Amino acid sequence: MTSNVGSTDRMVRLVIGALLVVLPLLGVFGTGWPVWLSIVVGLVLIGTALVRTCPGYSILGIRTDEGGRP
Repeated sequence: MTSNVGSTDRMVRLVIGALLVVLPLLGVFGTGWPVWLSIVVGLVLIGTALVRTCPGYSILGIRTDEGGRP
């Protein structure tokens, strides 16, 4: 897998992902499907930040990493 997520994009994904995982655990979204949706989306954001590859970016041909400009 080639990297397509840059450092700024990576930090934003980590922060938003962490918030989406932690806030439901604090009861912010109540109960039910919003809690699970928030946790799943947060984990996906954290995962893509850690591996520095976003499948959606690959499909759309987007690269935010510094060395990946064509």
